[in-house]
Amino acid sequence: MAAKPGAFRMLRDERSKRGAASARAAETSAANLDRLIHERTRLGIVSALAVNPSLTFNELKSFLGASDGNLSVHARKLEDAGYIACTKSFSGRLPKTEYRLSASGRRALERYLDHMEALIRATRERY
Repeated sequence: MAAKPGAFRMLRDERSKRGAASARAAETSAANLDRLIHERTRLGIVSALAVNPSLTFNELKSFLGASDGNLSVHARKLEDAGYIACTKSFSGRLPKTEYRLSASGRRALERYLDHMEALIRATRERY
């Protein structure tokens, strides 16, 4: 049975409309990403703390391959936002800084992951 003339064009046009809708959904979802967590080092900090009850500064530095200054600045931003909690103490005479993911940090990570999954779905639907 032969296809009707223009049937392929109609199918292509329908796919194009769905693709445009997916692209708009992806753009909207991308605009709603939590920019605080989206940065690579901060995402690494939050992700590492999501799967560990707590980590020291040196453990995070080792996991992420970050410098002292870089890790310190990014951790401070997350702490100021209430996403992580920082506890400072001494181990003998050496200072010890320990981080934990807060409840609001866990919720922010969940929202971030939901947004990323929506972006991935929208992109896959388009292609």
